[in-house]
Amino acid sequence: MRRRSTVAAIDVGSTKVAVIVGDIGDQGETRILGVGVTPAAGLSRGVIDNIQSAREAIRVAVEKAEQACGMRILSAVVGISGGHISSQNNRGIIAIPDRSRAITEDDRSRVLDSAGQVAIPTNRQVIHVVPRGYWIEGTEPVSDPVGMWGGRLDCEVHIVSGAVSAIQNLTKCVEGAGVQVDDIVLECIASATSVLEDQERQQGVALVDIGGSTTSVAVYDEGSIAHTACLPIAGSQLTNDLARVLRCPWEAAEHLKCTVGAAYADSSMHETVEIQAFGTQAKKSVDVRHVCEILQARSEEILEMVAVELKRVGYYDRLAAGLVLTGGTSQLRGFPDVAEARLGIPARLGQPARYSGLSDLIGTPAFSTSIGLVEYALSGRERVLESAGGASFEVPVGGLFRRLASFGRALMPQ
Repeated sequence: MRRRSTVAAIDVGSTKVAVIVGDIGDQGETRILGVGVTPAAGLSRGVIDNIQSAREAIRVAVEKAEQACGMRILSAVVGISGGHISSQNNRGIIAIPDRSRAITEDDRSRVLDSAGQVAIPTNRQVIHVVPRGYWIEGTEPVSDPVGMWGGRLDCEVHIVSGAVSAIQNLTKCVEGAGVQVDDIVLECIASATSVLEDQERQQGVALVDIGGSTTSVAVYDEGSIAHTACLPIAGSQLTNDLARVLRCPWEAAEHLKCTVGAAYADSSMHETVEIQAFGTQAKKSVDVRHVCEILQARSEEILEMVAVELKRVGYYDRLAAGLVLTGGTSQLRGFPDVAEARLGIPARLGQPARYSGLSDLIGTPAFSTSIGLVEYALSGRERVLESAGGASFEVPVGGLFRRLASFGRALMPQ
């Protein structure tokens, strides 16, 4: 049983490549068996720009995960993000010819097919079609119409698409590392799976995944996913600001951000720290408050861009549960407090909690996407999309092999 339920997930980020192997524990929780992490290479703003470098980084991370779990990784679920991602909601309607019988699964499939038929450019590919709700003859929405009676069935879906070139390059990199791609999953949906609570989805919440080079937003309202977006700004911009203003190497700026940085600056910050510098002096002292002022300006810009996106789609004032911040950059000290003060809505730090094993290594917001991908693979499309607001349908990225492989065993003993 354990071998059949063991899966692998690959999170190809802008700062790191994480490969996680997991199965289902005795209490039904996600159990992490092995982790492989390596610095990312060959990516820019969430998109691969050097296939050879990216493939090598993935290969190294896969080997580390294999050594950690003692199994061979043959296939995996892979996360995707980047500025090429776009989304839209669409509605489909069908007639039920025989009102004397209940609505069947075939009827549900037909209305989902109808709602999923949208015109997209030839250079784009559908990644997800997630049901948001069903209506029987215009009544109140229902989560699953099968077994009910009516003469007309409506369905609204959330459709996520991406650039064909970006999807193909990611797939080829993973396959070049010796791993078959079972499925491609939008990373903010995976993150939401691991950190959001059911009540937050019902009341209205925006998951904000702040990574290395992109910030992904997933809005949930009345229990279903309503909007997804990817913004071209994230943690690397904070590091670049420090490096430019303080005139220091990028590595020194990153270390400074992670050790003494904060998303706010106040008068109580009096200490100074020593960092590497360019020029004749090998090191120089900088004021911590000045460092935090630089970080605060860019942090507030990220939050403002999130607010603009939420206002654009009409959800800014409808999020009773506010924001859930996750991703590596969200760990910057005081980020949720700045979000609440700047945007005037509740905010909290989201990190994976419903898993066991290796918590000292991956129990941080930086691994929310990675663990969410494992939960996606373990639960199967149906259960995960139910938590995303749907019941049983998704347009797969690949062909027949991927559709079958997602239900099969992803790993074999070495």
